[in-house]
Amino acid sequence: MPVTDNNVTIDLGKWRLPLLSALLSLVIIALLGLLLRWTFIQPVAGLNYKYLLHAHSHAALLGWLYPVLFIALIHAYLPASFRNKAIYSWQFWLAQCAVLGMLLSFPVQGYGAVSITFSTLHILLTYWFIYQFLRDAKAVNLNSGNYSLSFRFVKAALFFLALSSLGPWAMGPIMATGHSGTELYYNAIYFYLHFLYNGWLTFAVLGLVFWLLESHKISFNRNYSLLFFRVMFWACLPAYLLSVLWIKPDAIVYLVGGVAAFAQVIALVILVAIVWPIRKQVLNLFGNWSKTIVLLVSTAFVLKTLMQFSTAFPYMADLAYQLRNFIIGYLHLVLIGFVSFFIVAFCVQQGWLSLRSAVSKWGMGLFIAGFIGSEALLFLQGIFYWVGAGAIPNYNEMLFGVSILLPVGVLLFFISQLQTTSVTAGNKAVAALKKVS
Repeated sequence: MPVTDNNVTIDLGKWRLPLLSALLSLVIIALLGLLLRWTFIQPVAGLNYKYLLHAHSHAALLGWLYPVLFIALIHAYLPASFRNKAIYSWQFWLAQCAVLGMLLSFPVQGYGAVSITFSTLHILLTYWFIYQFLRDAKAVNLNSGNYSLSFRFVKAALFFLALSSLGPWAMGPIMATGHSGTELYYNAIYFYLHFLYNGWLTFAVLGLVFWLLESHKISFNRNYSLLFFRVMFWACLPAYLLSVLWIKPDAIVYLVGGVAAFAQVIALVILVAIVWPIRKQVLNLFGNWSKTIVLLVSTAFVLKTLMQFSTAFPYMADLAYQLRNFIIGYLHLVLIGFVSFFIVAFCVQQGWLSLRSAVSKWGMGLFIAGFIGSEALLFLQGIFYWVGAGAIPNYNEMLFGVSILLPVGVLLFFISQLQTTSVTAGNKAVAALKKVS
């Protein structure tokens, strides 16, 4: 049984292997990201950068973030008799197979018949999961139970997950009518991305945050929390308009997008008002290493909100569109700094992953260092272009060098979890022998 750095233990049972498969996906994603950065130093014969980028992004969103949140949600909200149903195992492994299909087909053909088939299959599997999860949640009366507040965020997350799929569904007709590469084409992609990371991923993380407060019976202001939820939910819908400002739409679009972005800043202030009085109690849920990760997650969420608000202004919207470094840096800030690091901290806090061994600490330390270093270089290069200072000398080489820490770090962390599993299995075997004797 894995042990957290705050001595809380939870046995995942048959879901241990699925969790490790998702963590292995993160290793592959990091390696693909490193290869992408190498192509800026030395092009690789026969490698299509755009196709590989599709494989990297789909594996990150669907092969790492989706399956870990899948496991977290069914364990947080469903009793063992429900979460251990065969139907959830089928949903999980079929989704992972679909991701494997995308991982193998996207580098070869980009958006082609095979990759689109696997992408479509994954979307259908998410619909199946949403239906089954909400059905089981209703059966255990989650809407009015002890987790009713946090479950609001989870329901919103699942709503946005389904809503985001309208983007990929629109891609077929858009491409079939000869509009590939047009404003409509890219706005469909941005629709998918916005409601995926600002909707599904963000609300799932927030739901788990409030679930921690509820499950550990930490008293917090529920009126403020309901207000926070409502502002965040209703702001997320029109905030999509911030993603289309690159086409320089009418002033009303800037206005509505700006109001939505400002509402999210207000929501951030409300969240701080909720968490600040109980900050010590919250941090005490985590061990020393996990506390560091939680602080990093909090910083990333604040920066995410403020950066999104800045793009409501026409000048900043144009700047963000023109400087690719800012876009990549922002996406990694959200998907790694905010979501991925929270997932790791949550899994460690729950006892599903361990940060006790030297290997795991070195691995996570290198991963964090690689993330911070690459983010610093990405945004610094963007600032250099912004002020007209040009390219940083040996920028691509430095970015590749610091990015090596990412796959090395997560690989070490993954290996440490395998070692933990082996030790756990050995301990269980010894305990069983003692009982027999």
